[in-house]
Amino acid sequence: MRTITAICAKISGAAGGIESIMSRLAKFSFIDARRTANPVRPRARSRGIPRALEAHEIFYTDDLHDASLLIGQALSDNRLTLTGFDSNRFAASLHGVRLRDVSMLYIDLHVAATLDFPVIGPYIAVHMPMNGRALCDQGGRRLEANTTRAVITCPGQSVVMRFDHDSPQLIIRIEQEALTRYVTRLLGRTLTRPIVFEPEMELISDTAVRWNGALQLLNTEIFHTGSLVQRGHGVGALEELIMSSLLFVQPSNYYEQLVRPTGKPARPAVRLSLDFIEANLAEPITMNDIARHVNMSVRAIQQGFQAELGTTPMSYLRDRRLERAREELTDAIPSDGVTVTHIAEHWGFTHLSNFATLYRKRWGESPSDTLRNGSSTFS
Repeated sequence: MRTITAICAKISGAAGGIESIMSRLAKFSFIDARRTANPVRPRARSRGIPRALEAHEIFYTDDLHDASLLIGQALSDNRLTLTGFDSNRFAASLHGVRLRDVSMLYIDLHVAATLDFPVIGPYIAVHMPMNGRALCDQGGRRLEANTTRAVITCPGQSVVMRFDHDSPQLIIRIEQEALTRYVTRLLGRTLTRPIVFEPEMELISDTAVRWNGALQLLNTEIFHTGSLVQRGHGVGALEELIMSSLLFVQPSNYYEQLVRPTGKPARPAVRLSLDFIEANLAEPITMNDIARHVNMSVRAIQQGFQAELGTTPMSYLRDRRLERAREELTDAIPSDGVTVTHIAEHWGFTHLSNFATLYRKRWGESPSDTLRNGSSTFS
């Protein structure tokens, strides 16, 4: 598990020492001199940074240009403008933690502002205001995100978000490639079109309890020192819980196929073969082993894989082993004595040079880079 600090560099304030600290406190209303002269007026305010993310600041800046750039690195390229009368109190901060393909972020712009994303990057994001609201223009629709309703963005969309004053958001970001792989395994066939969710998500419905419960578990695992996730265990299962909760709670263009399968089902031989492969990824599987398990000929299984997944059983097996190897390299703690060789051999890659070549071609980096940069850190 890793913070997004590796993506966004912290910006140090221009003013130094006590003046910088006092300026920061004042901008976030920890210090308000007006309270000494004016009576306290009750006002709804956000509860502040979730406890699980308090120690995971990615950046803080009161420079508008820098804020836009850093938000762009954590989310997508954007244009950030201020829309209120108190722009002198602008200060942006981002806290967050990334597992493998799921990130939990908390963004606070403090004052009324507009974020214009011309194109959303390759991820699905659930935007949940912790206070106030954000009016969103998305695909020709005007939507409102508030404390009871989230807005979901999908890759390739153009989105404009107008934040009210004091309207911080908790954002769950899920990488598109990971979600696509997961749905492919659930359906047993290659997806013919990208996954697109309905943009409005109710957070207080009966079905939303599943989503909220998954987030609570995520929050707990991040917050508690020595949790399973912090020790590098159960990350994949937790991410799949987050993804399945969203898939089975929120309508999408694949929702009906997931909850009420209709039409032509995936070939039984393919479905059974996928289950057998998943259950024996670390074992020396051959095509004959798969054929015996599903009680069909090797040729029939190969034809089924080509028709449903556009690949061969052995290529699919190799790709799944690469994915599992990457997961273990990402979660591993080198100080515990874990090595690339150990992980590669565990997942059936006996020729390390071939493993490194396949790995770099698939992920764009060497296995040792992943082990060094992706280790679990909660700094």
